This record gives sequence, structure tokens and C-alpha cells, in this order.
Amino acid sequence: MAVLAAMTLLSACALPRSGPSKNEIYSGAVEKGGNAHVIYVNDHVTRTANFAPSYGFSSSFQRAGQVGADEIRPGDVLGLSIWENVDDGLLTSLGNSSTNLQEIQVDSGGYIFVPYAGRIMAAGNTPEQLRNIITDRLSAQTPDPQVTVARVAGDGATVSVMGKVNGQGVFPIERPTRSLSAMLARAGGVSVEPEVAVVTVKRGNEMGKVWLTDLYAGQNDIALRPGDIILVEEDQRSFTALGALGGQTRVPLGNEMINAVEAIAMVGGLNSNLADPTGVFVLRDEPEAVASRVLGKQVYGTQRMAYVLDLTRPNGLFLARDFLIRDGDSVYVTEAPYVRWQKVLQAITGSAASADSLATIGN
Repeated sequence: MAVLAAMTLLSACALPRSGPSKNEIYSGAVEKGGNAHVIYVNDHVTRTANFAPSYGFSSSFQRAGQVGADEIRPGDVLGLSIWENVDDGLLTSLGNSSTNLQEIQVDSGGYIFVPYAGRIMAAGNTPEQLRNIITDRLSAQTPDPQVTVARVAGDGATVSVMGKVNGQGVFPIERPTRSLSAMLARAGGVSVEPEVAVVTVKRGNEMGKVWLTDLYAGQNDIALRPGDIILVEEDQRSFTALGALGGQTRVPLGNEMINAVEAIAMVGGLNSNLADPTGVFVLRDEPEAVASRVLGKQVYGTQRMAYVLDLTRPNGLFLARDFLIRDGDSVYVTEAPYVRWQKVLQAITGSAASADSLATIGN
């Protein structure tokens, strides 16, 4: 009677377990009225599903030439020194042969104002070209003026560096810092491990990103433009491990290409007391283009895919080694069928023992 009562109780409530069984996942397949495509991984699937989004800059970023270090821009600050070859000049006081006009800022239209020379277009000129313009203007009013123009890096040619760097701030684009890698060095380098550092550059309405390690390798080191925003972040890509594994956790991907075998190994492998090696699932939201290639037919919109890896097949481990894990994936391993029966038997025998104990106490 105790055994019958225990079996009735088990039929009324679920046993503890780490997640759905393999058959329960299959029952959610599109073919059975569900909304997920359950796909066994084979060579075709590994070829078509191994789409790995890569970082890099568009051609417009790569084509942009380096900023001329001496070119004057709106917002720049200039310093002028003017010598006159007379005792009492236009700008010099009696007994002085020169005058200094410091911190003349180029306005938003690109102009500056110099006494007796008037309003002059400074933007787009080098300091030498601007010196000649000012000299010509003043020559009509004072004999043989001598002019020097010094460009002080101002707001006109700067970039903003923020995020995981040792020195955030607004930095001028100068001759040594005209490239992305040089500007990051100017900001003190990154404050996270270089292997997980991602550098994003925003330029107007465009944006691109690159691994810091690629910059070290000489790839995607673009020229900077005034107004660029540089953001350094720690890579946030990850996958989630669930079910009958050595650990259930969220695992960072870093900048590595990780396959299913490596993903399982990173959390301690299959739990030998629980795992069903025929029920290793990779759950993923697949982009339309990739899903269409995998399924061999046109589908529309993002598709829910449950990729099945059977590690007991002759080439199962090879397929798992070739199948790449992507950001946002969930790696789930079902429990072996015998585990559930074992739990049932333990629950039954435990219930029977409890019933016998209660009967003994009653007597």
C-alpha cells in the first residue's frame, strides 16, 4: 500500500531535476507545433552555422587620411608676435619693437581678428600660410612687418577618450597622436586585460569597433579625425552553461573562438553521474540569413534554434569540436534517462520506508 501511495504521489508532482528532458525539448519543435527548430548537428550545419560576427572598421574609417598636424581649425587658439621696423608702430608702444597677441581663438566660422589687418580666415591654413596673409595685410600700413604665428592645440582638433583607460579626457590630435593606437597610449593605455579590451570609435553617425589585440598586431589602426569619441570597454560576450554539467554559470567568451567541446570543458565537462551525452543542446536565436542556410529554405526573421550534439556518435566529438559557440548561446545538457528512474526509485523506497516507520510508531 505504501508503494502504491508513493507512486500516486510521484504521478501528481514532478521530481527535482536540472531542466527539461530531451523528449520535452523535442516536443517543442516546429514540426510538433512548437516555435523552435531542433536540428542535429552535422557537417552541413557546422559549415553554415559557424557565423562569427567580427569587429572592424568600415571603409570610410579606413580611407580617412591623417589630420594635418599644422592645419588650423575653428576652436584652435593662436599666438601672434608682430615686429615693426619703426619706433612708434601701429601695434607697438614707444620703445618697444614688438607686440604679442596671445590666445586668439579661431571662431566657429574659421576667422580671427587682428588689429589693422582686419578679419582674416584662419581655418584651413597652416601657421606659415596665415603668417604670410597677416604680413601682407599689415605691409600696407607699416613698413616691413615681421610676423610669427604659433598654433596651440585647442578645441578644433581634439578627440574624447573614455571608458577603461588610465587617463580619460579630451586630447588634441598632434603629430605623434594622429592614429588610434597612439591616442590610446597618450591616454595612459587601457585599465583592463588587453585580451578582453574592445575599442569603439564613434564618428558622426558612424561607429566601428576593434579588439585591442588587433591594434597591437597592426590591424585596423585608423587615422583619427576631430570630434572622434573613443570608448574602451571590457568585452561582455558570454554564453550560459546549464544542466548536467560540472558547473552552471555564465562564462565570458573573451576574444577567442570557442567550440562546443571547449565550452563544455570550461565548466568542468559533463557530470558523469547525471549527463546524457546524446542530449547536448546549444540554444540560440539565429539571424534570418544563417537560419535559412541551415534549414535549406527561406525563413523570415530571427529563428529559435536548438542544435543537438550527440557525443556518442562516431564523429560526435569532431562535430562538437567544429561547432562554434557565439555570444548569447545557452549550452544545456539533459540528464540521462536512468537518473530519473533512479530518482523515482529513491523517492518510492524513501516513501515506503517512511510509511513503514509511521506504521511502526502507530503500533
